[in-house]
Amino acid sequence: MTGATLDIEKGLAAAKRGDYAAALRELRPLADQGNARAQYFLGVLYFEGNGVTQDVAKAAEWFRKAAEQGDVNAQPSLGAMYARGLGVPQDDTKAVKWYRKAAEQGFAESQVNLGLAYYNGQGVPQDHATAYMWFSLAAENGDREGAKARDLLAKSMTSDQIAKAQKLAREWLETRKMK
Repeated sequence: MTGATLDIEKGLAAAKRGDYAAALRELRPLADQGNARAQYFLGVLYFEGNGVTQDVAKAAEWFRKAAEQGDVNAQPSLGAMYARGLGVPQDDTKAVKWYRKAAEQGFAESQVNLGLAYYNGQGVPQDHATAYMWFSLAAENGDREGAKARDLLAKSMTSDQIAKAQKLAREWLETRKMK
């Protein structure tokens, strides 16, 4: 393990035992140096108000820094903040952007959120076949909510629509295998 990894682990252990001052001492320097994982966890501390005054705008800033580096935990956190307008202006299009980045990395919860966005037409055009695809991919990743949403949506789709959606999911999975 690298020194940064050890410091992050020390910071997380401190947070787990409720010693947020120690967690901040370990995480803040790494976050300031650009460590995405430390940035994400610092965002969590600000979001929850653990060891710092709760500040959702500051949480969003740290999540953004980590998300822009590809952190799969920060991306859906930032997406959720945009979806709800927490610490950032409410913006469904930006929420979808961040959900998509995590969904494309196989993060099941973001796949469900992206499916919901397509189902409801929030931040993207309404498209039940694409919603079904994302729900199916989440279900493939073991997400029960994704499976439930897919099965519920299927009840309102024709067999041709379901076949199209299943084809989209297969093609998406095949594309991922080639990378």
